[in-house]
Amino acid sequence: MEIYSTVLWHLHAEVQLSTLAQDLVSQDRNSAAAWCATGNLFSAQTEHETAIKFFQRAIQVDPNFPYAYTLLGHEYVLTEELDKAITAFRNAIRLDPRHYNAWFGLGTIFSKQEQYSLAELHFKRALQINPQNSALMCHIGVVQHALKKTDQALKTLNTALMNDPDNTLCKFHRASINFSIGRHMEALREFEELKNIIPKESLVYYSIGKVHKKLGNTHLALMYFSWATDLDPKGVNSQIKEAILSPGQGDDDSPPTQSDEQQAQSNSMEQDVETSREGSAAPLAGNVSVEPHADDSDDSL
Repeated sequence: MEIYSTVLWHLHAEVQLSTLAQDLVSQDRNSAAAWCATGNLFSAQTEHETAIKFFQRAIQVDPNFPYAYTLLGHEYVLTEELDKAITAFRNAIRLDPRHYNAWFGLGTIFSKQEQYSLAELHFKRALQINPQNSALMCHIGVVQHALKKTDQALKTLNTALMNDPDNTLCKFHRASINFSIGRHMEALREFEELKNIIPKESLVYYSIGKVHKKLGNTHLALMYFSWATDLDPKGVNSQIKEAILSPGQGDDDSPPTQSDEQQAQSNSMEQDVETSREGSAAPLAGNVSVEPHADDSDDSL
């Protein structure tokens, strides 16, 4: 049930999540899963301090329950208590070395800290446990690009897209990397494809505008920038340099790409629940908070 509660978290189904949490607590107050569900409910409501208390309660009820430590770790990431998050993730791994979402959690922290080599190491450890997870591959590709391993990054993203052709986040990163290395037409084709898949994602229009600007198509660039603004009238994505640039991509000619520490993502970019409350999933800037949270692969059950 703790996994199901995380699924509801991803779906933003707060009513169902509230009902589930109340039912589980009423049935068994000594169930760690019940308190995890309750913590997920408050996390979904962005009441992170309260969520932390309930995840701690789950651990108190069952100190050998790795999933609770992982949920706690991700919540600490959201409150920027990274040392506590690292401890929580390591406790989860101590209890279950194959708990890949805890390895993923450590990777997200090291990525936030711009320790990209360590991030890559931990993401790869997670991938060894869950080798078909395209979203994990996407995170690896991002940090590889940050480490200037561009060829490896593209290879990783290509593999991810072979496994999951519909992974829009991987497509976005691949297009952004192609743009950054001068493959402008390849980048443009992929961004155009993304525009058709997720037609309301302002960041895609912004990126197409950047490509046209680089190609000298000023009128097209201005048109796409205008469309991006129309799709994002409140300016959620306006601070591209600060909010959306991927690790290691500070060049003004580079389209924005998703970083693990980014605070928002579009509904249309949300990836499967086997990744994270990010990202990792997953993901472009927009309407839904990117909160790196727990996965639910068979390996972690």
